[in-house]
Order: sequence, then C-alpha cells, then structure tokens
Amino acid sequence: MAKAKQAKADDYRSLDDQALAAKIGDEEVSLKKLHFSHAVNPIENPLTIRQLRRTIARMKTEQRRRALGF
Repeated sequence: MAKAKQAKADDYRSLDDQALAAKIGDEEVSLKKLHFSHAVNPIENPLTIRQLRRTIARMKTEQRRRALGF
C-alpha cells in the first residue's frame, strides 16, 4: 500500500506548477459534481468520494511543499 501512495506522489512531483494547479482545479470540480450526484441519487461506490478527496489532498500537499521550497 505504501508503494502505491509513493507512486502517486511521484506522479504529482513530475508535473509543473501550472499543470498541478490545473489538475487540482479539475479534481475539485469533479468532487463537487460527485457530491451533488451522491446527494440526489446514491452512487454505486461511495468510497470514490474518499479516494478523490485524498487525491486532492496529496496534490495540495505537493503544491504547498513546493511553495515552502522543500
């Protein structure tokens, strides 16, 4: 499991700042749509909301890491 998380973090590190910001925006819009569709009609796998939220958090963590200069 740790290897899968490390691979995802490496994917985000390979993106430049603008691409990372664009991807964060796209994923946040996707999360809002998913939340709305789940409120109207329960989705088949509600764990996708959790996975998407964590993916966004990983990307924001990478963005913050870059801003701090690490």
